[in-house]
Amino acid sequence: MKQIVKTEDIAPMIHWIRQEKVMLDRDLADLYGVETRTLKQAVRRNLDRFPEDFMFKLEDSEVEALVSQNVIPSKGIFGGAVPMAFTEQGVAMLSSVLRSKRATEVNIAIMRTFVQLRRLMDSNRELAKKINQLEKKYDEQFSLVFQAIKQLLAEDEARKQKPKRRIGFNQE
Repeated sequence: MKQIVKTEDIAPMIHWIRQEKVMLDRDLADLYGVETRTLKQAVRRNLDRFPEDFMFKLEDSEVEALVSQNVIPSKGIFGGAVPMAFTEQGVAMLSSVLRSKRATEVNIAIMRTFVQLRRLMDSNRELAKKINQLEKKYDEQFSLVFQAIKQLLAEDEARKQKPKRRIGFNQE
């Protein structure tokens, strides 16, 4: 079965807003092959299926942040409408609201993308943990080396501070 949408096409459409991975209504509408207003209308008709942790409307400051990060070219791209952001659960719920073969296929691709991103984040966390463990291990080992170097430097400094004995005949 040929995939309608590829993971690598979806991944750039996933953004971090309010500590959540979300997709914007306009991107979802493009993927589903419907107009943004049609998608929003379907959501408004079924608001009980979209609690705050599934879908939320963006605030002006959040839209400005998307513009400043070059995620969207300008605020005007939304045509004056308040953009909606859908979490992973919200995207899954959209498949029950938009009942077409394309919507189902797109939703499957989106869910796979979210899963891949979660795995990638988990592997990055695991890598960071291993790096921290290695740093600790080597810090302990090198602390002995650093102590020895500091001691040698201190001894060298002490030798420099000691008055030098003159060589040769001393008449005193």
